[in-house]
This record gives sequence, C-alpha cells and structure tokens, in this order.
Amino acid sequence: MYILIAGGGKVGFHLAEELLREHHEVLVIERESARAAQVREELGGNVMIGDSCEATTLDAAGVSRADLVAAVTGDDEDNLVICDIAHYRGVGRTIARINNPKNELLFSKRGIETTISATQAVLAQIEQELPTQQMIPLLQLHSGLELVEIKLPETSPVAGRSVREVLLPAESLISLIVDPGGVPRMPSGDTRLSAGDALVIVSRKESLGILKEQLIGSTHGLDT
Repeated sequence: MYILIAGGGKVGFHLAEELLREHHEVLVIERESARAAQVREELGGNVMIGDSCEATTLDAAGVSRADLVAAVTGDDEDNLVICDIAHYRGVGRTIARINNPKNELLFSKRGIETTISATQAVLAQIEQELPTQQMIPLLQLHSGLELVEIKLPETSPVAGRSVREVLLPAESLISLIVDPGGVPRMPSGDTRLSAGDALVIVSRKESLGILKEQLIGSTHGLDT
C-alpha cells in the first residue's frame, strides 16, 4: 500500500516507522524543515517538506495514487482540511487524529468516519474500571459502527428475555455474551439474557442512546 502521513511529530514518525517495517510504501509530509530533517535521519528519504493543508503539496506527494491518507498533525482543523482534500482527490480511505473529542461529530458529518482520539481511548480504559459504568465503548469500526459492551443491571427491561425477543435498533447486533462468571458464549435467537450479563454489541453510533435505553433502561441516565 502507498500511505501518506500528514504530520511528522511523534505520532506520525512512529506510525511511519511501523508501516515501513511492514514493507508499505510510506511518505511523511512535515511542514517544519528542522523536524523533517530529524525524521529523515531515521527514516531515510521517506519524508517531504511541505504544508499538507495545501492541495499542491498533496499532489506533489502523489495523493492521487495513495491507498490511504493519515492526517495526524496536532491540529484538528488541519487534519479535517487534509482529509477533505484527499477525498476530493479520490483517496478512498482517510484516517484523522482528533485531539478534541467534541470535534468527532464534525468529522463524521464531513464523511470522515475513521477517527482516532487519544482522549477517548484513555477515557474508555478508565470507564472499563468503573463498576457503575454500564455502557463501555470498546472500539470504533469503519463505516460509522462502534463496538460497545453493555452490562445488564438488575432492573434491565430485557432480563429474562431471549435474544429474539429483544428489539434492537437497525444495524445493531449482539455478537457475544459474557456471563457474571466471565464465561463467554455466542448468542442464538433462543439465548436468554440475565441480569449481570455483559453484551458485546456492534451498533451505529447514532443508535447508542436508543440501545442504552432498551437494554439498561431510561431511569439510569448514564452517558456512554
């Protein structure tokens, strides 16, 4: 694969290093000449000095033949512009680093569905350690899907029901059930849900609120 990495900071450098180790063709674009020189010392000729927010720079980097563009600068607005230009130039896949989680919706509305937020990743790890947290984000998938874990409380409206009796939002799927003893099982339509079960579910992000209400209940008022 030919992968363009916009931003030669620590994230861009280590990303390029790993991708080169996997024998991908990689080019890092860095606007600061001093930083570009440092990266070049480590990565050889896989660095270009330029502003990734400018279409001419991306064109010179061969964006039209790139399989993927990863915008990992420290500025969310720059990353949004870079992904927009890449899409306009016909790149099928873009990945954007988001520093402020509040910007995630803006990226999604612009068609940039794959975003990485260090803040959200750390928060997800913290939430997994909170005994009162009943909906835990696990992973953002491609095409606007998310993998979440939902722990059914004693007052869950679906406790005692079979999987086929639970009306989930469209494009939502229970992929795994882990009982309170930590034993995983693949659900079927006849699998009965119990309080204390942890459900691993794939769903669209916009459906998570409905999903939470259906499985946990509206009285808990917990945010994802």
